[in-house]
Amino acid sequence: MEWKGRKGSANVEDRRGGRKGGVAIAGGGIGGIILILLFTFLGGDPGELLNGSQIGGTGNTVPYEETAEEKELAEFVSVVLADTEAIWSELFQEQGMTYENPKLVLYTDIVQSACGTANSAVGPFYCPGDHKLYIDLSFFEELRDRYQAPGDFAMAYVIAHEVGHHVQTLLGTSDKVNALRSKLSEKEFNQYSVRLELQADYFAGVWAHHEKELNVLDEGDIEEAINAASAVGDDRLQRQAQGRVVPDSFTHGTSEQRKRWFSKGFEKGTINGGDTFNATNL
Repeated sequence: MEWKGRKGSANVEDRRGGRKGGVAIAGGGIGGIILILLFTFLGGDPGELLNGSQIGGTGNTVPYEETAEEKELAEFVSVVLADTEAIWSELFQEQGMTYENPKLVLYTDIVQSACGTANSAVGPFYCPGDHKLYIDLSFFEELRDRYQAPGDFAMAYVIAHEVGHHVQTLLGTSDKVNALRSKLSEKEFNQYSVRLELQADYFAGVWAHHEKELNVLDEGDIEEAINAASAVGDDRLQRQAQGRVVPDSFTHGTSEQRKRWFSKGFEKGTINGGDTFNATNL
């Protein structure tokens, strides 16, 4: 992806080097749900995210010294965010709507959001409560090494997916899904969670479609994104983590579904083509 020297976003909030501590996930609301569900995204144990310690407003901060590699990665993230802002603003305008730019928070180890506090084990996440994306840049190293999804456009896909959740919030989709939480069994609600995540993958593909039109993609970029989408499929993560697959516990979709819905968004490039909730074939 050709990104160096291009304009970055003014909506990046740098909290790196903040206080270390425990994590408590806020109850209620789709934000809390998303944080809990993200353990599947990373193939981890949600118990690791919950140790009963809530971060308060006081405490020592950890001095943070940015490496040259981290500085470049932060600049990359800012450029990708700026591209999402421009593209989604135009797409919303075409629909007679106004796009609200989200904030992107860079943090290390642990962070507090309107959805509660979370450590870096949850991976990148979006909190509807404050309309912010949260990213510990160390995740991209994990994406490359643990999940075998290297490349700058693999990282761009992750950002675009979280922005996709912001789009869902602005469109009211997230609220509709969250309203079903208390009405359905866990197994039934998981099916809606999968559809929500696949739609965010579709929206990431829509962004990539318009990114291509900007003539900033390199050969192989789309393949990097598709590989990343496949790498974080529920079936693949469960097989790696526990040696078996439990479809009823899926919350994000299979590798095949995730790459297919991203590819569909890339092909269509429109908001209206990603109705995963009425799709008979996910």
